[in-house]
Amino acid sequence: MSLSLASAEPLTAPRADDAAGLVADLRARILAAPSATAVLEAWCAERGLAAEPRLVARRVAAPDKPLSAEQRQRLAIAPDEPVRYRRVRLACGEHVLSEADNWYVPARLTPAMNAALDGTDAPFGRVVRPLGPSRRNIALRPAADPGPRPGRDTPLFEVDAVLATGAGLPFCEVAEIYLGAVLGSRLR
Repeated sequence: MSLSLASAEPLTAPRADDAAGLVADLRARILAAPSATAVLEAWCAERGLAAEPRLVARRVAAPDKPLSAEQRQRLAIAPDEPVRYRRVRLACGEHVLSEADNWYVPARLTPAMNAALDGTDAPFGRVVRPLGPSRRNIALRPAADPGPRPGRDTPLFEVDAVLATGAGLPFCEVAEIYLGAVLGSRLR
């Protein structure tokens, strides 16, 4: 079930030992930012999740998921325009912070960006940063109550979003699932 973004509960200042507060804080940051990658790297540094707080995108072997007609409309592309798909797990050190399905229009990226996405473990947000992207959130889905000490792989919330260039041209749609590992070891 999808909730409208306007119906998300009010946010309160999180306590360092409060899982619900930390989840609310991260969710608010993700929804407000133009780049989930930048938010997660800053979060990783703040929470001390790794000696070097740098995300890597671990590719997950998965069959391509075709875009729906609605997704093609959001990306403003024709039914036959090529789209690439990749599924990744974004990790900071040993912590997998999120999983994401990513559909992007390669013709709207530079050749160097396409090569980096095809051949490196660089997260999408870092690769496309030169485009000055903005992010339009489409859906927010909270997971079932994860409890006071969610496990590392416990889904916390999901976000669907469309990324556009600084000039407003959409080039990517993502479906992200944020996992309990983002909370760090102090809550487990």
